[in-house]
Amino acid sequence: MAFTIRDLSVLAYANGFTLWHYKAGNDSVTDVAHDDFFADASDMMAVGDMILISGPKACRILCIARAEAGQVRSAPVA
Repeated sequence: MAFTIRDLSVLAYANGFTLWHYKAGNDSVTDVAHDDFFADASDMMAVGDMILISGPKACRILCIARAEAGQVRSAPVA
């Protein structure tokens, strides 16, 4: 249940927006979707970025609501 930087990749980037993909491995999508799970990547993320999470039994899309030094807050995309 720990963030692994090598499992995070950029799918697309344009006009200050980044679409990310994170392969959750054996972690559940719910565990990965918690605030600050991506804190170690906070210097690369920006408000409005989206993360596609691929888990072992589910997938989820998150929107970055806040990204500051060592903090990343996310919200599910409705």
